[in-house]
Amino acid sequence: MKKLSYKLYFLILILSISCKEQPKETTSPIDEQEQVQAQLDHGKYMVDVLGCTDCHTPKKMTAQGPVHDMDRFLMGFDASQPLPPVPDNVPMGPWVLFAGDLTAAVGPWGTSYAANLTPHETGIGNWSLQQFTKALRDGKYKGLETARPIMPPMPKHYAYLSDEDIEAIFNYLKTIPAKENVVPAYRPPSS
Repeated sequence: MKKLSYKLYFLILILSISCKEQPKETTSPIDEQEQVQAQLDHGKYMVDVLGCTDCHTPKKMTAQGPVHDMDRFLMGFDASQPLPPVPDNVPMGPWVLFAGDLTAAVGPWGTSYAANLTPHETGIGNWSLQQFTKALRDGKYKGLETARPIMPPMPKHYAYLSDEDIEAIFNYLKTIPAKENVVPAYRPPSS
């Protein structure tokens, strides 16, 4: 009898615990804001670590040498500045010449200009995350399936960035100041 009452007591205890309404997990607006900020911070970190500014931000000369011109952060080759001509005494060959601010290059692939990565419509302002992903992973111009390759090709290791990294970079870039700057079109070697 005593055994039965313990079993009955134990059964009632289990049933009462299992029938109790479980608290719903909710995220507060503060938690969501913290998650968004953490993603943006990660995106900024990735832009810094991957060296996006090295090619996509014009430089200005200081007493310490060239530095990133943060007033033109990630706007790509400044279309208002002409690309200096390739010197006549430079022989053709397996070389690369960079513009003084490193936002344009001339090499065996032709002449290429660093793209505008700001959220202006002349940059990535109208791009979707899918286009941005395709540009980084597959090296497709403007992230379009049928487009030409990005010139010069982006580093191949970008293809291994995680979806989370790419989304963080994309979302961060959408928060930086938009800069109107229509970068000149790529020129193949024959032009």
